[in-house]
This record gives sequence, C-alpha cells and structure tokens, in this order.
Amino acid sequence: MLNDIKKESDSRMAKSIAVLQAELAKIRTGRAHPSLLEHITVDYYGSEVPLNQAASISAEDARTLSVVPFDKSMVGKIEKAIMTSDLGLNPMTAGANIRVPLPALTEERRADLVKVVHHEGENAKIAIRNIRRDANHQLKDAIKEKALSEDEVRRGETLVQQLTDQYVEKVDELVAVKEKELMEI
Repeated sequence: MLNDIKKESDSRMAKSIAVLQAELAKIRTGRAHPSLLEHITVDYYGSEVPLNQAASISAEDARTLSVVPFDKSMVGKIEKAIMTSDLGLNPMTAGANIRVPLPALTEERRADLVKVVHHEGENAKIAIRNIRRDANHQLKDAIKEKALSEDEVRRGETLVQQLTDQYVEKVDELVAVKEKELMEI
C-alpha cells in the first residue's frame, strides 16, 4: 500500500512537471519556435482544431515562423486566428504561405514574461504540494483502516516529503533556465 501511494504521487508529480514544461514552451524568448503557435485553435470546417492540425508550422529563421495550411482555403482563418491570439503577432500572407515575424522583446516585456514564468512555476509547486497533501491523507486513512502501522505511515510521509522536495527542486531548475533564456539578449 505504501509503494502504491508513492508510485501514484510520483506519477502525478511528473505530470505536473510535464504541464509546467508545456506552459513554459509557450512563453516566447525572442527566438522563433513552432511550439509558440501550437495552442492557437482555428475554425476548421465547423470545429475548433489546434493550428498544427490544420497547417504545417516551421521556423524559417531565428525571428520568423512559416505557416503553410494543408488546405489553401484556410489561409484567411489561420491568419485571423494568429492575429487575435494573445501573442500580439502580425502575420503576413504571401499566397498560401503565412509568415509570422516575431518582434524583438523589450526589456519591459522580458520582465513581464519573467513574472509569468515565476507564476507558472508557483502554480506547479502548488499542484505538487496538493499531491503531497492527498498522499498524506491516504496514509492517515490507512491508519484508521489499520492497513498500516504508525511507523509505516511516518516512513511514508517522509518518503512523500522527499519526493515533493525533489519535484519542487525540478520546478525551480526549469524556472531558472527559462528566466535565464528570457533575459538573454
């Protein structure tokens, strides 16, 4: 039972780290990367689909993304979806190819993005702490059901705390790397 609780907590905390990595990938660092546009959805024949399912996205150079729709009739809709997204980008269309130039980040915008990164990191830490709380509740319930002794529960709480510390450290590392990446000019 103790190992089951630890395994479940470990897998849930690993998922929290994966979510944090996905969120950090969306925050742009001044370099063009196809993942910047992945969260944008487009109306594709009556249903909302992610942009990467309606078009091919690639980095043309360090400051330009190239979006080539699979269906040429979607060019206008994709261009509008990119324009109305929260990224503040202005795409330019040349036939069926949409070029998305990324403006250089100002110092003020970099500072704002660092705040966003820290906020995402804090959200991940909160999720990890909630998982720890759930695991500790499961351990306490095991005492009530007489499935585990108090010594085993104390050992389990220590294991869960070590796991929590390990994942919080990973969050701090990811946030520090992203912050350094953002502050590079």
